[in-house]
Amino acid sequence: MLTARRCTPELMDDPKVDRAELEASLRFIRTVNRRLGGAAAVLKHLQRWSADWPSRQTIRILDLGTGSADIPLAISDWASTSQHPVHITAVDLHETTLAVARDQVGERGDIELVQADARHLTDLFEPRAFDYAHAGMFLHHLGDIEVMTVLRIMDRLTTRGLIWNDLVRGPIEKLAVRVLTIRAPAMVKHDAVVSVAAGFTRREVLDLAKRVGLETPTYHRHLFGRFTLVSEKA
Repeated sequence: MLTARRCTPELMDDPKVDRAELEASLRFIRTVNRRLGGAAAVLKHLQRWSADWPSRQTIRILDLGTGSADIPLAISDWASTSQHPVHITAVDLHETTLAVARDQVGERGDIELVQADARHLTDLFEPRAFDYAHAGMFLHHLGDIEVMTVLRIMDRLTTRGLIWNDLVRGPIEKLAVRVLTIRAPAMVKHDAVVSVAAGFTRREVLDLAKRVGLETPTYHRHLFGRFTLVSEKA
């Protein structure tokens, strides 16, 4: 039976978390995004949209809850290969997480790391400051009201559209994540299980998008318990 969505604090969100344990958790997330389709799902949408991008115009992308910036790095690699100039503003609130992200990003000039609360980004950025916004494996950390707040902010800050990239909640996904983390560190096991419990059903995702008023929201189910909700502006 499907249980109600339940948000439980994740250990990696603790401001005093041990850096070595945090790095292990972020490494697991990078592996999940790389091998189980999180990064590929984002690139699939960008590839489709890029057919309409003006030649040589830099596309501005906002990435929320960036973690160790693996999605921005994947976008950067794809954009370089495809010869699409991009500038990615990668946001995270957690200081130690951003320190790990800085180590991962290195000297890349097309990725800017910013410490900020996603719920208050309109204090930092003007409306329409970006072409696209992406939130990956992040909104399940929030209650429904805050999810809608962040979606509204993403919509307000963009000119072209947004991607919500997150976890499906269900009994199969719950079992799968337990199997995937059998040999993982304790923090990874805990956070992976509570993340799935805080995930979303298709109906919940579309209902939240409707309540926010997103343009033409489209739900895409991906393998291994992932989904993307895409809203493309006319």
